[in-house]
Amino acid sequence: MTQLGNIVYLVAEESSIIKTFTDTLNPLADIHVEGMRNPNDIVACRYDRQLYVADHQDCIWRVSVDTQAYVKWLPTESTDNFRVENLSLTSRGLLVTSRYPPRLLEYSTTDNRLLRVVKMPEYVNRMLHGVETTRGTFVISHSCNDLPEKKNKLKLAVREMFRVICPTAIA
Repeated sequence: MTQLGNIVYLVAEESSIIKTFTDTLNPLADIHVEGMRNPNDIVACRYDRQLYVADHQDCIWRVSVDTQAYVKWLPTESTDNFRVENLSLTSRGLLVTSRYPPRLLEYSTTDNRLLRVVKMPEYVNRMLHGVETTRGTFVISHSCNDLPEKKNKLKLAVREMFRVICPTAIA
């Protein structure tokens, strides 16, 4: 679920429909995205007025809130075989949480160019979600094992990760 202005947008597993509501939860017209199979997360960008929808099957959809036009914006099957878990927006673009392998990938919302990859330490077993803070650090939720303080136990954790001072642009 996400909100842009006074409109709330909602996706549900195994549905090709984005439900829309006013902020008082009065239903509005649905947005049909043909080909969307299993959406699991949605974010709204106030700068470009686009919705970005993570589809567990194989891609991220970009949907205009103004025209309802949509495009299979970022296919993930050809992008180093990562599995999209969740989405968030950063100061520079769209942050994609990859469950396997565990990492964060940031893409430009203007041209879907990969801006940076934030790899996780070895103790991060599976990524669940990541966001960028206003200080330029990342807060992640993940499962982990073999933490120095808890050997051989699987745990869920929330951590603030290092700051990327000079991110390397990917050509």
